[in-house]
Amino acid sequence: MKTAALALALASASFLAFPALAQEAAPSPTVAAQPVAGEPEGEGGLTVTVSDESEWQDLGIAITSFATDQDVPTQTNAGTTAQLGRAISGVIAADLRNNGLFKPSGPQGLPEVSYAQVQMPDYPVWSMRSADMLVQGYVRASAGGTLTVGCYLYDVALKQQLVKGGWQFGASDWRRAAHKCSDLVYSRLSGESPFFDSRIAYIAETGPKDRRMKRLAVMDSDGANHRYLTSGQATALTPRYSPDYQQILYLSYLNGQPSIYVYDLATDSQKLIVRNSNPTFAPRWSPDGRWILYSMATGGNTDIYKISASGGSAQRLTDTPGIDIGGSFSPDGSRIVFESDRSGSQQIYVMNSDGTNQRRISFFGGRAATPEWSPRGDQIAFTHIAGDLRIAVMRPDGGGMRYLTDSWQDEAPTWSPNGRIIQFFRTARNSGQTTIWQVDLTGRNERKLPTPVGASDPAWGPIRP
Repeated sequence: MKTAALALALASASFLAFPALAQEAAPSPTVAAQPVAGEPEGEGGLTVTVSDESEWQDLGIAITSFATDQDVPTQTNAGTTAQLGRAISGVIAADLRNNGLFKPSGPQGLPEVSYAQVQMPDYPVWSMRSADMLVQGYVRASAGGTLTVGCYLYDVALKQQLVKGGWQFGASDWRRAAHKCSDLVYSRLSGESPFFDSRIAYIAETGPKDRRMKRLAVMDSDGANHRYLTSGQATALTPRYSPDYQQILYLSYLNGQPSIYVYDLATDSQKLIVRNSNPTFAPRWSPDGRWILYSMATGGNTDIYKISASGGSAQRLTDTPGIDIGGSFSPDGSRIVFESDRSGSQQIYVMNSDGTNQRRISFFGGRAATPEWSPRGDQIAFTHIAGDLRIAVMRPDGGGMRYLTDSWQDEAPTWSPNGRIIQFFRTARNSGQTTIWQVDLTGRNERKLPTPVGASDPAWGPIRP
């Protein structure tokens, strides 16, 4: 998959004229927040932690339509620069609203901001509207079709700019600029790593439930920009992004024969890693991208294997009687969490990455499956089965188990890049229709992601480079 490069332009602390933001564009597309001039990093304005349940979660953030110096046509699907400015603000508002931490308002129903006002907010107006924070910005088009977006976050009470950023992008990537602005605001206010500018790999499902076509597909973290990667001739299952975002690992079944492929997103080509006649399940990357875990059934026993990402001979990590499936590395790569029925029912176990020191950690009744280690390392998400299937989390030692969802059949959790939100798929009773949902760690903020067809097996990728 070829994507246009998104160039970051962080303004200098002393800039006043808008063109400076575009002129300082750097070749790296990585976003970095820059504090206000003269303000120590992490001080001034508002700084909080997302584990806190205090009143800051009601923080009022006003998001205005992004202004433009000249309303001209663009090559985007959003229309002119003025229309694009409104669309970008709408994406930012949706991002911040849907993460479960903030309660933004706008851009509808808020005063229009002129191009000149973007860097000179009318603080009394926003104070009268009870806004704690203000997000403003602009869109500017160049003769060659390149677009520049500037994003500014202000503290209304302190009458102070907290952070600013700018990006140059091609017409097809305008939503990335919006997500980058959302990430900038989110990181500055929460003190946490961003996650909006990321993508989801998943399995797109069509057809009756006894003859489903399952294709590998990708979309933005908010469900936009959907694209199929495979034709559906073979059944695709359990995708996972590589740590460098360049590849997707997935399982393919064609005529009953399982194969593990790595799909290269830059070239739209794929490489075969494993193919055999034995049932094979759940391939997973190691954090450094050098290894791939998978499960394979041989001689009536299903064990976990590890193979180099470049192929070669596999190393067996488990060999106990029963079914050992899955495998998710801890963020530092030292441990693996997996499921096994060696005790008589599906439960969750942890072992060292070389297969030693295997031990059960789930002792709370029912069954437990599809474990996934948080990128923070402090939680393991999994599917708890006790009549219904529900998404739950626990500590790596097995303690602190709690439910995040309460539906008939929720399964296969995957973490956001910052470990704040979990996506999973939900199966409807009777129809078997599958949809992707997400929930934050409080369990209070749940929403369905839009997909053009049925969707299962989500895999949240890292922040885009």
